[in-house]
Amino acid sequence: MSLNKVAIVGTGVIGAGWAARCLAHGLDITAWDPAPNAERSLRAKIENAWPALTRVGLAAGADPSRLCFCETVEDAVRDADFIQESAPEVEDLKRTLLARVDAAARPDVIIASSSSGLLPTNFQRDCAHPGRVLVGHPFNPVYLLPLVEIVGGDATQAGSLDIATDFYRRIGMHPLRVRTEVPGYIADRLQEALWREILHMVAEGVATTAELDDSIRFGPGLRWSFMGTCQIYHLAGGDAGMRHMLEQFGPALKLPWTKLQAPELTDTLIDRMVEGTLAQAGGRSIAELERYRDDALISVQQTIAAVKARHGMAQDV
Repeated sequence: MSLNKVAIVGTGVIGAGWAARCLAHGLDITAWDPAPNAERSLRAKIENAWPALTRVGLAAGADPSRLCFCETVEDAVRDADFIQESAPEVEDLKRTLLARVDAAARPDVIIASSSSGLLPTNFQRDCAHPGRVLVGHPFNPVYLLPLVEIVGGDATQAGSLDIATDFYRRIGMHPLRVRTEVPGYIADRLQEALWREILHMVAEGVATTAELDDSIRFGPGLRWSFMGTCQIYHLAGGDAGMRHMLEQFGPALKLPWTKLQAPELTDTLIDRMVEGTLAQAGGRSIAELERYRDDALISVQQTIAAVKARHGMAQDV
């Protein structure tokens, strides 16, 4: 593929993650963000991520100096071979911004939005070339986590989905094509269900943020990192597998263990969440916690890859 220059539109946490990943794979980056000090913030985020990317392994020619920050979004996308938009999750904003991007970019260039739940049909409507507009939803930190959900809208062409899939594979990602255009796609719908339960239990005083995190990181989270949920439950059924598991534990689904509706975000609940997570941070800055997270993520993924190799299992990425 001759996709060598990537435009990053919006350079917050997600946009900066995209920039770091693409730079690490030896690509040229043009970036734009209207926020004050956006360029300085972007370069600082890339600098903080670079040690982790160096540990993973840099492609030939990988260099943060291959980033060019532009004064306008039109300048950023005009000569790009692939465009990744990561503006705030506001539908009207994305629709207006993508129309500007579409008007300035070459008509054959894919425009992917990092939206985490909006429907691409709704924000591709004002584009003159809506067939190349789609969702490429990553997960933070984008420069380390391989999953990217690809979602097309009503006007998105199949060929555009194929090009995006190939591009994301090229930069070391695991593309997951979402079969149906649904709000929240796949992974965020699962995450939101867990998040609602967390907020309910904090609001009701059932557990602290630290206790809730411990319940995941010392329990199911360890299994999720290499088997997910469905395969783990298949094992829970013993030799009879998933069928026996559902027969045995299915009735428990009728018990009122969980709450589908999110709790009211009262001042008390917000304070509990803020105080709890600050206590967990133990005085460490966000940048320090990001470096710890990156180190742990690399180690987990490398260990899983080594274990799969020993068992003769195919690598996922």
